Amino acid sequence: MTPGSDDPLDAGHAAGLVVDADGTILRCTPAAESLLRRSARDLHGLRVRDLLADPASWRTVLEQRDGPVWEGRAELAPDGGGEVQFRVLPLADGRQGHPSQFLVLGAPHTLVSQWRQGHAFMRELFLQDRIGLAVLDKELRLVRTNTHLLPYTGVPSELYGARLGDFLWESDARVIDARLREVLATGVPLVAVDVEVHTRLDPGAGRIMALSAFRLQGADGLVMGVTALFVDVTEQRLSRRRLDLLHRATTVLSTNLSAEETSRDLTDVLVPGLADVAAVDVAEAVFTCEEPAPEHHRDHSLRRAAVAGASPGWLEAGTAIEVDSGGALSGRMWSRIADERPRGVSSPGGPRTSGRDGVTADPLEPVASPHGMSAWLRARGLLLGRIQVGRGDDRPPFDDEDLALLEEIASRAALVMDNARRYARERNAAVSLQRNLLPSPTTDTVAVHTASVYLPTDTATGVSGDWFDVIPLSSARVALVVGDVVGHGLQATATMARLRTAVRTLADLDLEPDELLTHLDDLVSQFVTEAGEATRTPGAETAYGSFGATCLYMTYDPVTRRCLVASAGHPPPALLAPGGGAEYVDLSPGPPLGVGGLPFEPVEVEVEDGSVLALYTDGLIEHGRADLDQGMAALRHALSAALAPGRPLEDVGPEVVRGLVPGPLSDDVTLLLATARGIPARSTAAWTFAADPSVVAEARARVLSQLSQWDLDELAFTTELVASELITNAIRYAGGPVGLRLIRAASLICEVSDSSGTQPRMRRAHATEEGGRGLFLIAQLTERWGSRYTRSGKTIWTEQTLPQR
Repeated sequence: MTPGSDDPLDAGHAAGLVVDADGTILRCTPAAESLLRRSARDLHGLRVRDLLADPASWRTVLEQRDGPVWEGRAELAPDGGGEVQFRVLPLADGRQGHPSQFLVLGAPHTLVSQWRQGHAFMRELFLQDRIGLAVLDKELRLVRTNTHLLPYTGVPSELYGARLGDFLWESDARVIDARLREVLATGVPLVAVDVEVHTRLDPGAGRIMALSAFRLQGADGLVMGVTALFVDVTEQRLSRRRLDLLHRATTVLSTNLSAEETSRDLTDVLVPGLADVAAVDVAEAVFTCEEPAPEHHRDHSLRRAAVAGASPGWLEAGTAIEVDSGGALSGRMWSRIADERPRGVSSPGGPRTSGRDGVTADPLEPVASPHGMSAWLRARGLLLGRIQVGRGDDRPPFDDEDLALLEEIASRAALVMDNARRYARERNAAVSLQRNLLPSPTTDTVAVHTASVYLPTDTATGVSGDWFDVIPLSSARVALVVGDVVGHGLQATATMARLRTAVRTLADLDLEPDELLTHLDDLVSQFVTEAGEATRTPGAETAYGSFGATCLYMTYDPVTRRCLVASAGHPPPALLAPGGGAEYVDLSPGPPLGVGGLPFEPVEVEVEDGSVLALYTDGLIEHGRADLDQGMAALRHALSAALAPGRPLEDVGPEVVRGLVPGPLSDDVTLLLATARGIPARSTAAWTFAADPSVVAEARARVLSQLSQWDLDELAFTTELVASELITNAIRYAGGPVGLRLIRAASLICEVSDSSGTQPRMRRAHATEEGGRGLFLIAQLTERWGSRYTRSGKTIWTEQTLPQR
């Protein structure tokens, strides 16, 4: 017998004895024989007290009597049933007076106690007002319910024999019925499965119920029906959904530092998670990286950064919005939102007065109506924008919890917007600084025409240590430079600026590429030493990073059409001959700058007119590639494909970079392209003279004759004087053969070469001195002048501006 069956003390189930007034057993039931473990014959004539474990306790048993029908407990002998619960009922004998016989019903005490506990449990369960309880038969008709069956507002007794679909939405009832039929068929209980229910009488927003169910079986094992329990978990689930929404909003807000992308991601989270439509308006100052207006400022210019959901009348993203005292929830929102906004709502600068008590409130406090909400984005006392959301009639109205959630999202979004603004301002400043440290993207000289592409890294700082340069040298020559400093950030940019300045200073001395890199290597070694000394100072570790750089230095002479190139750990340049494919210069790179102790080997390359030289940094060939050779092969192929005859270099560079670096940059990308231009042989003239003063007259004559052929007679006097003075000095101080060369390019260049390594020095001669005025006169008569070392001595050069034609 189970606790859920009939009462164990019921006459149909209990052990029964018929006794007389003295307690003598007259008759018994078969159940009594089973309980007492004695036959009816053995029991007949026994007194009840003789069945007790302690016959002396008979008086105590009788003391439990409290009326004609009474119950009590007694301890029988262990072999006679143990502790039992009994009930005494008098039997009418048709005569006046006390009854002479009694019916005693008994059952094990444990069994009775369990049944009564189960009965109390079921009674109280149906009285609960927080749990909906329904007992349904095999056809899923209601047999019994409690007062809170789902969100039903009628009387539970009205539902007897009804189906769930009689008072729930058909779609909701269909889902629940399917679940219950599964329990009936399998016997597997259902535990806390969420279902959404709407009643026909009061559909409203519906409720979320946790459904549990188990199958009911009779004592014979036949299925009788199913019991379903419904617990309203709407608030818990809504709270969880709000937390999930807040988590997703926080996640997208932490993804990037772009105001536009953040706004789009945020509206995608708000719709449909919180609303049917959403818009994020951002202060114009965020996009221009300026300081937004303070909160108390009256007027604010916003731009609609993102819109999600469909609603007539909403402004498209990118539209400028003027916010003044006309209202935070203006006609741009749904008409429902605008019509239902709380009385007295205003925007920044205008007071907000409550319609109930007239109290002036914060003009920037969040605004809510049943179908629309608005919250401002504020950070550090600045107004950065606002969020507006709306719902249609098919969704429940907003409540205080929704407004609190929007406030929290707005506060986090405001911090992101402010960080995005400050990050963009700092990044723009850093990138602008680096770009200002680099030369013009294009240059046009006698020797080369160049075009460059520079893309800063996408890291947090947005700057790195890449640089390139095009440096005019003497005698129409040009130097092409590209380098890369280790690391990112302003420290790398500062190091890059120091190295670029050093390269320009050394290039002005007209040093050979290998000699220039040697001096540059010494300079970087000094940087390393300075950094080591600085980091020994407490607190200075973050100010100095690790130094190291690579550099490629190349000079091109348009007269000889030869390039001289040396590398300090930098990848070799590519050379594209007219009508041919790209090939890399066979260069043996030296160690990176700062290593020291190893030489740099120069390589000389002959370059045809119209050839293109490509110098680059490793960010172009290493992007997403583990193999450097693979990256160099891709670059060679891209250059060959993009460099069509007659195509401007300004179009070639961007196409090559886009093809090789399509995604976000982890390193700066620099590409410098240069088209070589040779000076025709007819525009140069060269002679060699012996170290004899008598050749000076011959040199003057040759100069005059050549200038006449070039139709430059206007420069004849000055050039004759310059050549005469320089050759005279070379013969006097250097000896050996003296070379004279004239070059007609963008200017008239006059060069005198000798075998001496002594550099000339201009001085101001005293009035009593007969000499010492030559270089001073040359400096006054020419546009520029200077000298450079060569492998066989030195060359002194001058430049004169060509006459206007």
